[in-house]
Amino acid sequence: MSQQEPGPEDRTQYGGQAVVEGVMMRSKHYFAVSCRRPSTNAIVTRIEPIPASVQQFSWLNKPFLRGSLALVDAFGLGYRTLIYAANIQLADTGARMPDETLIEKAASAGEAGPAKSKSQGLPPKRQPGQYAITGITIGLVSVLALLFGYAFFWLFPAFITDAILFHHAHHGITFFGTNHGAIHTAGTRRTIWANLFEGAIRIVFFLGYLTVIAQMKNVQRVFEYHGAEHKSINTLEAFEPLDVEHALKASRIHPRCGTNFIFIVLITSVFVFSVIPRFTPSDGIALYALMHLLRLALLPVIAGISYEILRFAGSHRKQKWAQALIAPGLWTQLLTTREPDAEQIECALAALTAVRTKELGLDATENAAQTPPDESEPPATELV
Repeated sequence: MSQQEPGPEDRTQYGGQAVVEGVMMRSKHYFAVSCRRPSTNAIVTRIEPIPASVQQFSWLNKPFLRGSLALVDAFGLGYRTLIYAANIQLADTGARMPDETLIEKAASAGEAGPAKSKSQGLPPKRQPGQYAITGITIGLVSVLALLFGYAFFWLFPAFITDAILFHHAHHGITFFGTNHGAIHTAGTRRTIWANLFEGAIRIVFFLGYLTVIAQMKNVQRVFEYHGAEHKSINTLEAFEPLDVEHALKASRIHPRCGTNFIFIVLITSVFVFSVIPRFTPSDGIALYALMHLLRLALLPVIAGISYEILRFAGSHRKQKWAQALIAPGLWTQLLTTREPDAEQIECALAALTAVRTKELGLDATENAAQTPPDESEPPATELV
């Protein structure tokens, strides 16, 4: 891939995520992950092209399909960077790396921060009988996490709604001003009310889950790096110098955050699910299972609609109606981010500078200062 000539830059193309003691940043063609070595406190940075496994889904980069592409990006890059970041932490304990080239590629690509020599960039010699985290381990954990997430945030709220609203439906009990008979004859009005109730339970579950895990020390560290990632992106988009001093002053809240995306997904699902007739187990297990299978099949549709809403609101974020639309997601970021320290900011800036340098084909010493754009900003592209 040929390098681009320095020139006008769409600064909304950059996004990222927090990883174990580090930050991953991505651009249109590359991604970089920067982590701190626990033994030396040096920042190790790895830069790679976007994996072919992610690029093969580029045909999804169209309106109402881009939401699915964003999810593919998140899982594809998240999978690779989590393995790398976790093994950087394990390397200093003498754990055996599953692939020695993992760190060697990082060293050959160049390091950010105080570590400059190859010996500093490589992990200690492996000791027999000790193992590092492998792709199989991360893959298994990811699958289990997806299954848990779907059960906890999608199935359980539906089950609770059925139990509360429809358990006594055949006994003529009235909910929301409607006398309920058989569920499949209820009609759209009752289905919408039920979905609203279910959506409220789902949001309570989501906020409760974030509140609980935010109390864990390790999760708090990740949330601090999440805040560092946002501050770095906000500094870039504000056309401020990419240094710790300016990034510390930036907001840890960002309108393109994946938290916003998830929150919009929760709201959008209420209305999309309303096109499916609502059944309970009393109507037959087959119909009840079919309803949930149809809901599962509609998740890409929900993701697509939600992403377009986020893009549209992001490109009009100076308008009051857009600010009101994304406000709940912004408030939720108060749970998913924490104020980072200077070292965490430095780590996030190392990843952002590295991927931006590669994307623009600039010298590492250049900051590509440019004139801020006019009011007609480009629409948001990458989640942060």
